[in-house]
Amino acid sequence: MTATAACWFRAAFTVLVMGALTLALAGCNAGPTVDAVVKTLGPNIFDAGASVEGRPIECHVLGEGPENIFIIASIHGDETAGTPLVRKLSHYLQMNPHRLRGKRVILLPAVNPDGMVNGTRANANGVDLNRNFPGPSRENSDSYGWVELSEPEAQAIASLAQLYWPSRIVAIHQPLACVDFDGPAEILADTLGHLSKLPVKRLGTRPGSMGGFFGEALGVPTITLELPRDVHRWNEARLWEIYGDAMVASVVFPESVDSVLVKHPPKRGAVFTSELKRPETGK
Repeated sequence: MTATAACWFRAAFTVLVMGALTLALAGCNAGPTVDAVVKTLGPNIFDAGASVEGRPIECHVLGEGPENIFIIASIHGDETAGTPLVRKLSHYLQMNPHRLRGKRVILLPAVNPDGMVNGTRANANGVDLNRNFPGPSRENSDSYGWVELSEPEAQAIASLAQLYWPSRIVAIHQPLACVDFDGPAEILADTLGHLSKLPVKRLGTRPGSMGGFFGEALGVPTITLELPRDVHRWNEARLWEIYGDAMVASVVFPESVDSVLVKHPPKRGAVFTSELKRPETGK
C-alpha cells in the first residue's frame, strides 16, 4: 500500500469509527470509550472500557516509539489460552525494557471478559466480537451485531486503534493450531510459525473480522495465532515455555529472538539485536 493510500484509509477509518461509535453510544447498551473511562490502575495499566455486564477491559501500554504493536487475547470467551500468555508477556517486557526500544506495545489480555466468565464464544449480548468490525464484506445479524462496532468490547479496540494507530496486530485464538495472516504479514507469520512450531495457513477472511478490516481493508499486518484446542488447560509456565518465543517475536520483529534470552532473561539494560532471517518453509 502506498503512503497516500495508507493515509486515506486511516482518515476513512477515523470517520467510520467515530460515526459507528456515535451511533452505538446512542443506544441503551452502549459501552464507554477510552477517553471516557480510562481509569489508572498503575503506571502502564488501565481500563480501556467495560463489557456488556460491566467488567473492565484490561489494557497494558508499555514503551514509547513509532511502532504501535497490538496483542489481543480472548476476543472469543471460550478461547482463553492467550490470556495468561499476554499477561506473562507484559511482565516479561516490564522486566526487560530493552525489548521495547522504539516500540509501544498495547496488550489486551482479556478483551471479552463476559464470555470468559460465561464460557461462551460471544459476548453477553450473544455477538461474536470478531464479526463486529466494519468492512466491505460485513454482515448485519443478531450474532454479528446489527451495526458495526455495536458492542462495547469492539468499541474499546477501535478506540485504542484511533489513539495508537497499529503498526501490526497479533490476535491469539484457539483451536485450529496454525498461524493465519491478513495484510502484508507473511514474513511475520512465517517467523511465528517457526517459533511456535505451528503451520502457516490462510484460513480466509471472515465478514466483520479484525483481520478482514485491519489487515485486508486497511493494510495493517494482522496475525491470527491459532493455538491448539486443549492448551488452555496448561499452566502459565508451560504455555510460556512453548509459546514465549513467539510472543516476544511479536514485539521485537524484525529483530531475531534467541530462545535462551526468553527463558533466561538478560540483566536489565542489556541490548541484543540481530537481523531476522526468514525461516525455511516446510517445517
